[in-house]
This record gives sequence, C-alpha cells and structure tokens, in this order.
Amino acid sequence: MNKIYVVGLGPGTAEMTTPEAMHALEDADTIIGYTVYLKLLDGKFDDKEQMSTPMMQEEKRCVMCFEEAMKGKKVAMICSGDAGIYGMASLMYEIGKNYPECELEIIPGITAATSGAAVLGAPLNHDFCVISLSDLLTPWEKIEKRLEYAAKADFAMAIYNPSSHKRADYLQKACDILLREIEPERPCGFVENIGREDTKATTCTLAELRDMKVNMFTTVFIGNSTAEIIGGKLVTKRGYPSERRAE
Repeated sequence: MNKIYVVGLGPGTAEMTTPEAMHALEDADTIIGYTVYLKLLDGKFDDKEQMSTPMMQEEKRCVMCFEEAMKGKKVAMICSGDAGIYGMASLMYEIGKNYPECELEIIPGITAATSGAAVLGAPLNHDFCVISLSDLLTPWEKIEKRLEYAAKADFAMAIYNPSSHKRADYLQKACDILLREIEPERPCGFVENIGREDTKATTCTLAELRDMKVNMFTTVFIGNSTAEIIGGKLVTKRGYPSERRAE
C-alpha cells in the first residue's frame, strides 16, 4: 500500500481531534511520532505498532515513516495541532522525494491559533498572521523583521512559541519590537494549555504583555487597530458598517 497519513491531532484532547484524523489512525498499521504526541493518544491505539524518536530527531522520524511504508504498511505520522502549520508535513514532502513509491495524505488538525482564539474571544476576525518566536530554525533577525512588518501592516497576530527555558525573554523582546509601531494600550491576550483542563485565558494591553511571564504551552494574540476588550474577551472587529449592524 505504501500509504502515509500525516495527521494533525489538534491541541491534545479527543474532543478536538477531528473524525478524519481518528479514521486515519484507525486505518493505519503503524503510528509514528514524537514520544509526547504518542501519549496524547491516551492508550486508544495501543493495539497498533507505535514507534517514536525524541525531540530534535525529526528527519529520522520522517525516514522511519517511509521505511515502514515501503514494507507495505499504512503508516500515520502524528503531529500536534495541524501538521502543515509548524508541523511535519513539509519535511515529509521533502524527504518523500527519495520515496516516490509512497503516497502522502495530509490530515488537517485544529491549530493553536484557532483553538486559542476561540477561548480568548475573536482576536483573529480580520486579516491576521502567525509568527513563531522560536529561533531554532529561523534566525532572530528574520523574526524581528516579520514582527515589525506585521505591526506596520496592522495585522492581528497569533504568536507561537513565545517562551522556553532558553528563551525566557523572547516575548519581552518581541513586545519591544511591536511597541515601536503599536500603541502601548493595544488590546492583547494569551491562552495557556489550550484544550486541557487547566486552560487559562488572560487579556491585557501590549505594555502589560511585555512584562507577563508565559510558558512554552502558551499562544499569544495581538489585536489590530480595531481590537477591543468586550466583556473580558479580545475582539478584533470585522468592520461591518454600523447601519448593517442595526438591521
């Protein structure tokens, strides 16, 4: 069969994993993923062969998928969120050039931008961009430019990977860049542990956000110039004319 599903699991709870993703996992003979992601399956597929590699071994994990598929198996590579948004989909296509006999099917998942936005209110209800603050694969100079131009263009923003043990001050650095273009009072917010029992949402201004301490399981949202806090929720307005809203 030589079939590989690249599956986005969503934030990590069964309720937020799509039926299509579950069907792909049920169809697979072998499930491969980062060890933490395999734990998100919560024992549902323990009857299937499962293989993993630690963090920082993404290429090895992809090759493992293709080698298993070449044995005639149906294989599922699992990712958190959406496989095509900071996930494994692109690397699978790159490595897949060496395995033309294998068929790839990308199964979308609910990413942190949309699931976090739903918790926080409606922060991405107009044109928006998604920017990761991780400089593991992207030079900080390029991240800085992306933040600067997103602010100049008045995009609402979802910011991934705002902090880690080695990058404890990166959110502060990002806010300092944004504050060159955006007023300190701009409504913002962040959501921790999206989709889990201890989900926590916080709204604040950009100036307040600069001094907030967040963890690696946090997604940050920056409103555009129309954003407002309404009933404790961060809302980026769509821009409907007032006479239409009155109808």
